[in-house]
Amino acid sequence: MRLCTSCATPGHSVIGVDIRQADVVADLSTPEGRCAAANRVLLMAGGKLDGAVLAAGLGPAPVVDRPRLIAQVNYLGVVDLLDTWRPALAAANRAKVVVFASNSTTTTPAVPRRAVRALLAHDADKAVRSVRLFGGTAPVMMYAASKLAVSRWVRRQAVNNEWAGASIRLNALAPGAIMTPLLEEQLSTPRQAKAIRSFPIPIGGFGDAGQLADWVLFMLSDAADFLCGSIVFVDGGSDAYFRADDWPKPVPTHRLPAFLKRFKATLPRPEGGSR
Repeated sequence: MRLCTSCATPGHSVIGVDIRQADVVADLSTPEGRCAAANRVLLMAGGKLDGAVLAAGLGPAPVVDRPRLIAQVNYLGVVDLLDTWRPALAAANRAKVVVFASNSTTTTPAVPRRAVRALLAHDADKAVRSVRLFGGTAPVMMYAASKLAVSRWVRRQAVNNEWAGASIRLNALAPGAIMTPLLEEQLSTPRQAKAIRSFPIPIGGFGDAGQLADWVLFMLSDAADFLCGSIVFVDGGSDAYFRADDWPKPVPTHRLPAFLKRFKATLPRPEGGSR
């Protein structure tokens, strides 16, 4: 996982957070570890963060207790830290936050909604219980649920006064099959490797981590001032392959009252463009 005060270029300070060999060593699968990591970063950054990259993620490996660890790291390891850092991000003015989601949010069938709702309610134990009936595929379902939940959290929070109104730009990047240690771990398991290699990627092959890094740098830059609450898919076309007609969609008639209510809601309207 990498969390940074800005882009990793000359003149910028970068603070890395990981379970080992990092500026801040912490176990994000526990409340104590998340609290320690968040506070240590604030101390090192002097209470002001220009940006953050939340790339914490455990893959759906078929190991004991994996669904619980995925819920704790992939979801709570993102939102708990960002809740703590929000004042420091607001203090920087025009801060940028990039959260790593996944194209599993739209390409994994039958993800239980109750697991997603449980995570959004910060109830990891309930989320784990919600995927137990899937047996050996429970880690796969929890992985997709965790990325769905964190994507929805980003969309909901990004437009609020506490984030957009405080000049913090909160967005998510949704990668597909990128050759990273997480994918290498999955490819080392024959059953998962077979499924991954047969998964449709229209442009062919796997993505490169450097390509994602370029997207992260853009989303941390001033060029992203007008980017807010977006989920950017970088997956070789898999999401579009499966769901070409699913998005975008017009507002359905039954949601028109709620839409109009939101339309009339009071929002800060700064002069001269984005804040």
